[in-house]
Amino acid sequence: MSDKNWSREELIVAFNLYCKTPFSKINASNSSVKELALILGRSASAVALKLANFARLDPVLQQRNISGMTHGSKSEVEICNEFSSNWEELSYQSENILAKLKNNTIENTAEINIEDLPDEGKERESFVKTRVNQSFFRKTILASYDNRCCITGMSIPDLLVASHIIPWAVDIKNRMNPCNGLCLNALHDKAFDKGFITITPDYKLKISKELESLHRESNAFLLSSYCNKIALPRRFLPAKEFLEYHNKFVFTG
Repeated sequence: MSDKNWSREELIVAFNLYCKTPFSKINASNSSVKELALILGRSASAVALKLANFARLDPVLQQRNISGMTHGSKSEVEICNEFSSNWEELSYQSENILAKLKNNTIENTAEINIEDLPDEGKERESFVKTRVNQSFFRKTILASYDNRCCITGMSIPDLLVASHIIPWAVDIKNRMNPCNGLCLNALHDKAFDKGFITITPDYKLKISKELESLHRESNAFLLSSYCNKIALPRRFLPAKEFLEYHNKFVFTG
C-alpha cells in the first residue's frame, strides 16, 4: 500500500468517514475503514490513523482525555476548519468526491431516496444536494451519540432522528453543523420540534408548563420520566448558543 502524502480530496473523504464513524469503531478492522482504504490504495491502518488524527482536534474528546493520536499534520487542521466554516458545502463536496472515487452516482453512494425527484435539471440537482446533506447530517449525529437517543437511550436506528436544535429553515449557515443536532427518538423529536420540551444550555431536559397544563399527566410523564440530564455525544457537543435559541424562541415555556 502507498505511503504517499494525503491529497486534499483524500483528507476530505477521510474526514467524511470520521464524522460518520462512532469513535469506538475507529480502527483498522472496521469494514468502512477497510472500504475507504481500498478505494484510496492505502492500508486500513493508515486510514484508521488518519481518523484518529482528526479525533485529536475534537474538543469534546479532549475534555474527556480521549484525544486520539497526539500528533498530526497541519493539513488535518485545515480540513477541519474548512468543514467548520462551511458545513453545507463541504458535506456535499465530500459525498461527491466519494461517489467519484467509487465510480458511482452520488445518489447511490449517499443512499438517498430518488423515486419522487424530477428526472433532470436544476430542480433535481437542488433536491439531490439537500437529501445528500440531510443523509450526511443524520449519519454524523447518530454516530456522535453512538446510535442512542440522548434522552431515553433508545438504540433502534429506524426510530432515531437527527433533530435540529435551531430549525433547518431558520439558520441556513448552521443547518449542517453537527453542533446544531441532537439524536432523539421519534416521539421526543416531535415534542422538541413543537416546543413541548427543550434542552437547557447546561444539557438538562425541561418540560413546558403548557404540556403540563393540558391535564394529560400520562403524556407529560412519558416525555419526562428519564434522567434529567441528557447523554452527551462523543463529539460535536451541542452548542450552548443554539440551545439558548431553542429555549427562547421554540420552547413554549
